[in-house]
Amino acid sequence: MPQILLKQQLITYELRRSRRARRMRLAVRPDASVSLTLPWRADLKQAEKFIQSKAAWVLKHVRYYQQRAVLPSLKITAADYAANKAAALKLAQSKVEYFNKFYNFKYHQVTVKNQKTRWGSCSRRGNLNFNFKLMFLPAVTADYIIVHELCHLREMNHSPRFWALVAKTFPNYKLIRQDLKRAGLGLM
Repeated sequence: MPQILLKQQLITYELRRSRRARRMRLAVRPDASVSLTLPWRADLKQAEKFIQSKAAWVLKHVRYYQQRAVLPSLKITAADYAANKAAALKLAQSKVEYFNKFYNFKYHQVTVKNQKTRWGSCSRRGNLNFNFKLMFLPAVTADYIIVHELCHLREMNHSPRFWALVAKTFPNYKLIRQDLKRAGLGLM
């Protein structure tokens, strides 16, 4: 794995190239690992300059994750995903149906994936995607994620209107979001 010196601290990072990436993307994960995703034809020298330009941000987040109490990490394998995918999908579908009785939004399909950086997403086509690890979260947290993505069917942003929709089901959504941020994707 490549390394770079940021303000006298040596940082090892994962370098990935993606044909779908349109720009460089830098991430610091809850285990304090750093990852850089590049567009397929991006120059490595540009990539290093990009990381250097974000040095303060990277170091701040690496220190944060190194110092905080991390939830015990579950090492999820492909076999674990295969074994739990059907149950996770059933759970996600039932929760979407339950909460959508209140919202009555139109959606296309519900899927579960083994994602590394997201708990859920909503596409413009009305597809709701969830991380299969949702099933390992406390029920209220999983429910919040379901409602969050469901509300994106109406508001594809995080505007005040979006948060007003979420607040109809979770008036305390700010507290749940804080807990989720603190936990990060610690189940990864």
